[in-house]
Amino acid sequence: MIEIVEVKTRKQLRDFILFPFKIYKDNPYWVPPLIMDEFNTLDKRKNPAFEYCDAKYWLAYKDGKLVGRIAGIQNHAYVKKWGNKYTRFGWVDFIDDPEVSKALFNTVEEYARENGMGAVHGPLGFCDLDSQGLLVDGFEEMGTIITYYHYPYYKKHMEQLGYEKDVDWLEYEILVPEKNEIERLNKIADRSLEKYGLRMVELENKKQILPYANQVFEIINIAYEEIYGVVPLTEKQIKGYVDQYFSYVNPDYICLIVDKDEKLAGFGISVPSLSNAVKKHNGRIFPFGFIDILKDIKHNDTLDLYLVAVKPEYKLTGIPAAMLNHSLRNAHKNGIKKAIASPQLENNYAVQSLWRFFDARPHRRRRCFIKRLNENS
Repeated sequence: MIEIVEVKTRKQLRDFILFPFKIYKDNPYWVPPLIMDEFNTLDKRKNPAFEYCDAKYWLAYKDGKLVGRIAGIQNHAYVKKWGNKYTRFGWVDFIDDPEVSKALFNTVEEYARENGMGAVHGPLGFCDLDSQGLLVDGFEEMGTIITYYHYPYYKKHMEQLGYEKDVDWLEYEILVPEKNEIERLNKIADRSLEKYGLRMVELENKKQILPYANQVFEIINIAYEEIYGVVPLTEKQIKGYVDQYFSYVNPDYICLIVDKDEKLAGFGISVPSLSNAVKKHNGRIFPFGFIDILKDIKHNDTLDLYLVAVKPEYKLTGIPAAMLNHSLRNAHKNGIKKAIASPQLENNYAVQSLWRFFDARPHRRRRCFIKRLNENS
């Protein structure tokens, strides 16, 4: 018999967060999330997304043993913006037992009905900068700290429960070009910037980035506006992400492009991969994980491409290629061999067209599933 228990205590929340550490502990491709970040995201007192979201979390037990988890999220800003009466599910993990997955999703579907919603979709977070998408291809590829890992049986369970594909995201692995190829791309990038009266900000330390931090997230709100499921970030969220992202940055991998008025036209944020350090310390930064994270920021062979965005008027100007080339040029200088792009929607042809300049391959695919609870949804 499956028992579903709503998370209401700190201990239950801890069990919820740590459950994946149990089922993936022997998987060489799973990268654990930062435990501290998971608490901050799921704690309703700390995550500013709860200004426009409600959520419930549940644990599944079988014969007294913890066997699954799931979150149900009611994103009121999403419903208002997109007009879709959908409930989100996220933070979903379960053992390979159809009774367990059915009980978990039945609970979320009932939660959706209680809120007057007509469909359930996910995995999604509270906002677009949370991890999203169920891994459906690339199970033997190393993950990153900003993406989920799932076993192949998850997809089968979802389909048996009546969930269908809504959208897919692709993740690309890009090999860092040789020096002569980078120099050729540099010339193309320089001509593109000069043509539109733009320039790249030369950064020597983190402090030089901070004056542009709020503009970065203002551009995200504009550039990502029509992307699947996106809602605008609030002022409190922006402050939180500035603290979160800019604490790990290496100026070599931050690209800021400004116009003649010194206003930000576009940006790119990359971070040397933290996967090995986080995996080594099982998602814990303290007391010793932070030391290895600092080492990986300085010495690494893999670069994670986190965020790229440009103002709409510069979308077709070559700025994205210039920013990517800037990061890869410094990556080559620092001995990095490859870069992993963050998930991008499969129909985002503008971004995917960048990869034609590089030796790149789509190495993982993840999916947002949807189940309509009535014919009119």
